[in-house]
Amino acid sequence: MQELRNALLIHNPNAGGGDSARRTKLDEARRILESRGIRADLAETTGPGEATEIAKRASGDGRQLVIACGGDGTINEVVNGLAASQNGDRVPLALLPAGTANVLAKELELSWDIPTAADQLARGEVRDVALGLATPLLDPQKARYFLSVAGAGPDGRITYAVDLELKARMGILAYWLQGAREVFNYKFQHFRVTSEGQSFDVSLVIVGRTKHYGGPFKITTQADLFEDQFELLGLTTQSGLKYLSYLPTLWFGDLRKEQGVFFWKSDRLICEPIDSDPTYAQVDGEPLSRLPVEFRIVPQALRLLVPGPERPPDATD
Repeated sequence: MQELRNALLIHNPNAGGGDSARRTKLDEARRILESRGIRADLAETTGPGEATEIAKRASGDGRQLVIACGGDGTINEVVNGLAASQNGDRVPLALLPAGTANVLAKELELSWDIPTAADQLARGEVRDVALGLATPLLDPQKARYFLSVAGAGPDGRITYAVDLELKARMGILAYWLQGAREVFNYKFQHFRVTSEGQSFDVSLVIVGRTKHYGGPFKITTQADLFEDQFELLGLTTQSGLKYLSYLPTLWFGDLRKEQGVFFWKSDRLICEPIDSDPTYAQVDGEPLSRLPVEFRIVPQALRLLVPGPERPPDATD
């Protein structure tokens, strides 16, 4: 931690319906970090994609740490900026939670109170982690890294169809409302997955680097950020009602017992359409492209500041 003195805090003020209360919390977090010797200059984004460009410049500007404050989409932008501009000097990433779902904050057991999270970061350690890389095979220039979770099928469709204004107002509920619509409108068509030398047809694949998926749910519960593998889920059903029937078993952690549900681990898979119906992929809750898409592991692609445990209320330095 003594090497991480010059930090840049990239903040998306619109994530999760941000307001002045969050800015006050951020100022408090910066004071906490500075008391531990970490000066964090603030850079606020004004539109989509800007966090990536700010993160790309961090290494050239001599930054020793980049802190992202936002949701899964903001974190994904920062990850892509850092991974694309390493130049032999990999600037570590840290997180202050905000946004709609924030899978990574849950995975790292990071407090949702921003000043408390800052204290956890100041007592953390930097570790190397792999990233997933999702590459649209018909347009490889649109390849994106991801840190938490990706997928193809109905969840990809939801990220394309969700109303962005509704998402800004309602957060994660906007995704669930769109998901309810897709149960009755989406065709749940099969597409082909090739992995570990085998091919099979599914209507959904989840590509997990984390145990958490979104909201209160955990799906790829044997995924591990510190392994160079995905845990993958495939569903074969083409019934929207069957998808609904999985929710109680998912809630109680029994999804692995269901028929038509299978899990495996791999560092690479390819998803390809079977017919002309479009099937969409997503990364970290953001739309990527139509299939075909390759997902693969890139080892040691990111340095991540892993927070220390939350301090008890009466603890002192």
